[in-house]
Amino acid sequence: MERIADQQYLVGDQYKDSSKLSARIQLHELFSTNSYGWMRWVFDHLIDLPNDARILELGSGRGTLWKENLSRIPSGWRVTLSDLSPGMLDSAKTNLEDVGREFEFKNMDAQAIPYPDNTFDGVVANHMLYHVPDRAKALAETHRVLKPGGRLFAATNGRGSMHALWDMLNSVAPSSADDFGRPAHLFSLESGEGELLEKFSTVTVDRYEDALHVTRVKPVIDYIQSIRRKLNDQQVAEVRRIVGGEIDRNGNFVIDKANGILIARK
Repeated sequence: MERIADQQYLVGDQYKDSSKLSARIQLHELFSTNSYGWMRWVFDHLIDLPNDARILELGSGRGTLWKENLSRIPSGWRVTLSDLSPGMLDSAKTNLEDVGREFEFKNMDAQAIPYPDNTFDGVVANHMLYHVPDRAKALAETHRVLKPGGRLFAATNGRGSMHALWDMLNSVAPSSADDFGRPAHLFSLESGEGELLEKFSTVTVDRYEDALHVTRVKPVIDYIQSIRRKLNDQQVAEVRRIVGGEIDRNGNFVIDKANGILIARK
């Protein structure tokens, strides 16, 4: 099994706590060219859910989607954040404590959602379905717990996303490319539509236009270190040479992105 969908590895290493995820998110927060933030953009797709909607987030991580949109959440929504990792769920609880509204938290596996049929108006899966070993089972469970007409909001990457970073890393440390994998080959904007149509009646795709214009080397190294065990000193020096050289010549190291959201209706 690839590490990106190895639940023991994910819970015991990558998402044992929020530190590695935070390193990856930081690169996007510092250098994204789209000033309309990703979490705000994702939330835009939820705003026409009913005023009394019940919503489940799968793989909620630090709970950032809700923290960054607190003022926009209708007072009647009941939101449950779930994660396979107890450590990540603890991070979400900490991130959302004392924010002035109630959230529910559930440690659970998306392949076995412990709620009755027709419970939720919306289910959010933000860059997490490529982590699920049996995605067909998780999608069947998601379909089951959605109310008729309810929607799954599945954010993911498109093919070729961040290829400049992956190609550079592969040239510096070829074995590292397999440590955490390129997720788009498992569940992408391109392949995900067909998978979702096996369970859902309609699927639409919306893309988020963005790129990274990186002006500092250290956040790139931090990102790389978060997806593999460690670069050795020679490899770190090579990353500094490649990325730093590009910044010196052109003002930035450009990493194209391909991200978006698939919206599937029951």
